[in-house]
Amino acid sequence: MVSRRNVRIKVMKALYAANRDIALNNEAVKNYYKKSIDMAYNAYLFNLHQLLKVAEYANTDAAIRAEKLLPSEADKNFSTKLFNNPVTLSIAENLDFHSVLKTRKLRYRVDADFTRRFYQNFAQKDIYKEYLIEEETSNERHVDVLLDLYKGCLKDEVFDEMVDEQFISWMDDKSLVVGAMKKTLKSLPSSGKFYQDHEPSDETCMDYGLELLHKTLFFDKDLEAIIQPVLKNWDMERVAIIDMILLKLALCELMHFSSIPPKVTINEYVELAKLYSTPKSKDFVNGVVDRLTKQLTKDGRIKKEGRGLVS
Repeated sequence: MVSRRNVRIKVMKALYAANRDIALNNEAVKNYYKKSIDMAYNAYLFNLHQLLKVAEYANTDAAIRAEKLLPSEADKNFSTKLFNNPVTLSIAENLDFHSVLKTRKLRYRVDADFTRRFYQNFAQKDIYKEYLIEEETSNERHVDVLLDLYKGCLKDEVFDEMVDEQFISWMDDKSLVVGAMKKTLKSLPSSGKFYQDHEPSDETCMDYGLELLHKTLFFDKDLEAIIQPVLKNWDMERVAIIDMILLKLALCELMHFSSIPPKVTINEYVELAKLYSTPKSKDFVNGVVDRLTKQLTKDGRIKKEGRGLVS
């Protein structure tokens, strides 16, 4: 679920935390990074759990309608199939999934008021009203309705605020979580551990991400010594903290990750500068990394192999 760009962002933020808090030693910084990776997966599990609870509110809706003294025809014919269908039930009845929620202490993070709000907003939509009166509904249709329900939640500012309060990296992880949610729903119904398909991979998060963090910390002074001569009229102290972190990460990737093409490294860190630093940082980082790449290539200090040979 976690992409290399997302990993780069988490490594950048771990290094920024280290810069702002001198009490953090290297091991603490690495633990900070690992927790941020775990938080992304927790956010995915929480989103799935929250969606399940909104769908389950259809049972509460049915109970409220049944208690009316003068029920309408819609009340009498109301169906709880938003929850009681093979797709939703494959989540609701998956004991392993609920065990993971319990272990990660996610089961009780869902707020009942939010759940009711999301359901009631969805209940006003034509897609839900049409869905309720269908005589026959395919699994594909159940999936489409659940996807529409989830999209509605995502458009609600209250949903973003709720998730952001619980997962501080939500805005960084949101696109990844949304992608994983869509893939999960489209893969259902399933009796297996479908949620495990989106666990962060060791190859991306540890073999690449943790190693990038480790090497950047370990070679910190060496990286500064290489960067300083190409800054031209800039003093090291004048460079924005985030920009310097991005330069060190880019340089480390160029020199120590042989399978990543230089062009990919340059593009990725320029994009991060654009997203996370000052308006002028994009051009600054682009210029410095470009000069570093040319100088290190000339000196024979960039050695690429496999995919890394592709420019």
